[in-house]
Amino acid sequence: MAKKYFYITMFIAMLGGSTAFAQSGLRYNNEPRYSTNQSIEGLSIYPNPAVANGKLYIESTKNEPKEVELYNVVGKKVFTTTVNNRELNLPYSVNAGIYVMKIKESNATATRKIVVK
Repeated sequence: MAKKYFYITMFIAMLGGSTAFAQSGLRYNNEPRYSTNQSIEGLSIYPNPAVANGKLYIESTKNEPKEVELYNVVGKKVFTTTVNNRELNLPYSVNAGIYVMKIKESNATATRKIVVK
């Protein structure tokens, strides 16, 4: 029985690997593959890991408003806000997990991994 599952697992792994390889070379438009935006100078986000329904502090060299978007691991936007000071209150809808935070400040953009426990 274990041998059967081994072969099924190997088949799925091989199929998934070839699919990922085939899709990685596709280009849908002529835009550059990597962003040409500047990164945010002196960006720091803490605490990380954060506590659910807690506070995050976002600091940078410039003290300008920041647009913040939070995405879950499947790429769905779960939260968006503008931070005028350095303090961000995480809403109840942000459960424990791993997230990607996209931050825009003026013409600069940065992404960071955020862990919520």
